[in-house]
Amino acid sequence: MTQFNDRERAFESKFAHDEEMKFRMVARRNRLLGEWAARKMGLSEEETVTYAKDVVRADFEEAGDEDVIRKVLGDLTAAGVDADEGRIRDALGHKLVEAKRQVIQQSNL
Repeated sequence: MTQFNDRERAFESKFAHDEEMKFRMVARRNRLLGEWAARKMGLSEEETVTYAKDVVRADFEEAGDEDVIRKVLGDLTAAGVDADEGRIRDALGHKLVEAKRQVIQQSNL
């Protein structure tokens, strides 16, 4: 029975690790998206840091990416930047790839 319990604990541990990595990657992706949008809006370096944190926080409003997309699209539009949902979704995809690379690289240090 201990062999079964050991396997169960190993699966639970792997699941927890995988979920933590996903969370870190999505948070990093959102931060990178916020930085991208801030550059488009011409924000200062200090404003960019604050804005990127706001984008990360926006993801906690509801499940999925819609809350982040809605925030960034609204902010870009309000700033007079030509943007649409498709462009933001594309940026989100590119930023996820970059975030995965960064998180994996950071965890291997």
